[in-house]
Amino acid sequence: MTQHHRHHIPPVGHKFSIGLNDGHRVVGVVVVGRPVARGYDDGYTAEVTRCCVLDDVPNACSKLYAAAWRASRAMGYRRLITYTLASESGGAMIASGWRVVHEVRGRSWSCPSRPRVDKHPTEDKLLWEVSA
Repeated sequence: MTQHHRHHIPPVGHKFSIGLNDGHRVVGVVVVGRPVARGYDDGYTAEVTRCCVLDDVPNACSKLYAAAWRASRAMGYRRLITYTLASESGGAMIASGWRVVHEVRGRSWSCPSRPRVDKHPTEDKLLWEVSA
């Protein structure tokens, strides 16, 4: 996943993942886990933590986001969330029935009491959801 994701390192753990196959090879993957933000970790919400696809596969992201929601619902989740960078179009989200619910101001996790090296983009993000 490291060589195919544009701006993040692989997540540490997950609940489940789904691969997309074109008949000859795996062309994409979506990873779903517990929400990163503690406030959303209510037992009924899951989060798409990564979606990676090969560039030459049309509609792959939309298919993966839709499949992630179907699987999440089947597992008893009532809500599935994810974030996109504000600079990304969100076309795959819209095509698979998601909606923007919040704009998140970008920031660094580093602070004087706990200095860190940012390994993620610090630009603004959009919080998307799909729910039952």
